[in-house]
Parts: sequence; C-alpha cells; structure tokens
Amino acid sequence: MRKPKIVILGAGYGGIITSKQLEKLLKSGEADVTLINKHDYHYITTQLHKTGAGTAADRQIAMSIPELINPAKTHFKKGAVSSVDTTQQVVHLEGGDTVSYDYLLIALGFDIETFDIPGIKEHAYSIRSFRSTKAIYNQIIRQLNLYKEDQDPSRLTFVVAGGGFTGVEMLGELAEGLPKLCKKYDVPFEIVKIVAVEAAASVIPFFHKESIQYTTEVLEKFNIDMYMGTKILECTPDKVVLENNLEIAAKTLIWSCGVKGNPIVQNCGLPVEKGKLPVDTFLRVKGKNNIFSIGDCALFMMDEKNALPPTAQVALQEADVCAKNIVATLRGGDLKSFEYHHKGSVASIGVWAAVGKVGNFRLSGLFGAFMKQVIEARYLLNLGGPSLIIKQHFGVSKEPVKMTANQ
Repeated sequence: MRKPKIVILGAGYGGIITSKQLEKLLKSGEADVTLINKHDYHYITTQLHKTGAGTAADRQIAMSIPELINPAKTHFKKGAVSSVDTTQQVVHLEGGDTVSYDYLLIALGFDIETFDIPGIKEHAYSIRSFRSTKAIYNQIIRQLNLYKEDQDPSRLTFVVAGGGFTGVEMLGELAEGLPKLCKKYDVPFEIVKIVAVEAAASVIPFFHKESIQYTTEVLEKFNIDMYMGTKILECTPDKVVLENNLEIAAKTLIWSCGVKGNPIVQNCGLPVEKGKLPVDTFLRVKGKNNIFSIGDCALFMMDEKNALPPTAQVALQEADVCAKNIVATLRGGDLKSFEYHHKGSVASIGVWAAVGKVGNFRLSGLFGAFMKQVIEARYLLNLGGPSLIIKQHFGVSKEPVKMTANQ
C-alpha cells in the first residue's frame, strides 16, 4: 500500500516547526514527509539585524536544515518552488524537478513591500532574508573601504527606513556594531551618521507612549538622526529623497517598511486575497481539504476586518495546530480550530537595551534585553532542545555560510 505523501514548502518558522511536530505525531511508516526549501539552512528571522551589522557569526543565525530534522522521518529537498499544479497535485521546482503530494503545506514566507516608491527595489537593501542581510553587511564594508579612497561622507551615512520593531533593532545593532567595524577598517566613527526615517509620528507607533519615549531616548543617546512623520519619496544610488524638500546624501538605505505574501502563491492555482492565501479556521486553504497554509503567505481573519499579522509568533502557533490537523486529515479524524494567543513582543535596541510588552507588563532596559534572550532561547529549545542552545551560544562554527549566486 502506497504511503501518503506530505510536502512542506518553506523551512521558515512555520515550515520547520510543522515538520518537527510531524516527526513526533506520525507513526513509523505512516507517511512520507518532504520538506522543500531553496536554501539548505533555516535562519532566525528575528535576529537578521545582527547579520546586517556583522555582530553575530553566520551559524548563530543560519542553521543547517539537515542537522535540525530527523532524516529517518523527514526528507529534505533543496529547491526553489516555481509553481503548484493543484489538479495533478504536483509541485514544480526551478530547473524542472517535480514533487507529487497528497497533502500540501504552503509556508513560503514573505516578500518586501516597496509601496511602489521609485528606486527602492533597485537600490535599497532589505531586511528580508539571511542572504539579503549579508548583502547589507557587505555593503557597509564596501563603503568603509571606498571612503578611505575618496573621502566621500555620503559613504558613511546609513539610513534605516521604518521605525517598527525590525527598523529599531537594525538601528540599535548598527549603533553598537559600526564602531567596531570602523576601528577594524581604520575609519573614524565620529563622522559616521546613522539616520532613522519613519512615516508615522514616532518609532514603534503601535506601542504605549512610555515605551515610545524610552525607545526614542535610547536612539538619541546613540546619536541617531531621526526623521519622524516623514515619508520617503525616492531612492537613488547616491541619495534618499524625503518629503518637505529634504534629501539625505547616502549610498546605503536599509529598508524595513513592510512585507507582503510571497509572490509564488500567485502560481499555485489557488484563491488569493490581498496577495495571500485565505485559510479557514483549520488553516486549510479555502476550498481545499488537503492544502494548508500558515505564516506570512496565509490570510487568517480574526474577524470580518482584521487579519493576523505576519509575525514569527503567529507562524509558530499556527505550526503546532497545522501539524495536528494534517495528521487528523490523514487519519480521518477531527480537526482543531486555530486560536491565536498574543504572548507579547520585545524589540532589542542593541545588546543592553530592549523595549516591549509581555502580558500586562511593559518591559524596557536591561531586563527587556534579558527577556529578548529568553524568547530566542525558548525557540531554540523547541527547535533542537538544550543541545542546540548550547551549540548556538558556545560551539557555533565561525565559518561563513556559503551561498551560490542563484540564492
């Protein structure tokens, strides 16, 4: 008797945790599970700012997928998805390979939202993936070296667009990482400029005013120039154009202003709303009993107007329920409705400060930074147990992650 085939597309938070849960839930020989990802590593999205500033080793952020899964229970296939044929139940990969499925999970993550601002797609550096943030780091090193040749001050101006959690974390990491890089490459840090630009009236505008004030004060102590309530109109290789006739001469714009569903979902022959796959309460793509979607490319409506945000916390909670529902579907059992429980959010501002809210408690300062580390450690615990936590903090390889041109 042929074993049913479960195929998971994407090894981000949702995909990797679903695969780990299936390893626990499925009986031996009950199904064939294949995890497909375009890289052979899984990266911690909430730590990408450290890759961008070069303050963490590659393998602290990007971990080998074959080392995270049980090869006896999950088959890993490296490949980029090009389309899905839901009629024939086949996944098409770039290069011509195909993978058939009986049950499919689409967890392909997000793409950057540029809001059609001229030059952003061509010239800005995005905090999108491990590879994109390595490009930020390489750009910083390149500009430090070029400054020594032409003394162009715009090479030492680094603009971060977006004052949400990702932008604030990037600003804090640059403020603490750039002095070390400047010393290494013999460039005076005193003439470096870090600039924050946010369209809303303040950084983290969705937070309580005391948290906003604290974050603002920390960024000001870092001597970060702040343009709040200001929109970016254009980005060129040499400047960032703002409204109110403002221009910032800079070679580097780091973009963290929003995300959208992965464009690959447009090639899945499935209903798409707001660039995402609408799912029912069981996390099944609407109209498909054997296709599930979670994370950034899934549209889960909390009510008639509001959808769940594209956060790691959402993807992790969805993964647990999704794995159980895939197994229940396979066995002909009852499915579990997904209910999201917000557990709080914490954003680091460098190493020694953070801001956030957990339950009814507002966090800031050193204690907030400690709680950020606790949250990250908890994820590593779920992913690979205590041994992974020890490895990531004390035994991680210092060798850089190798990337090919098509990544």
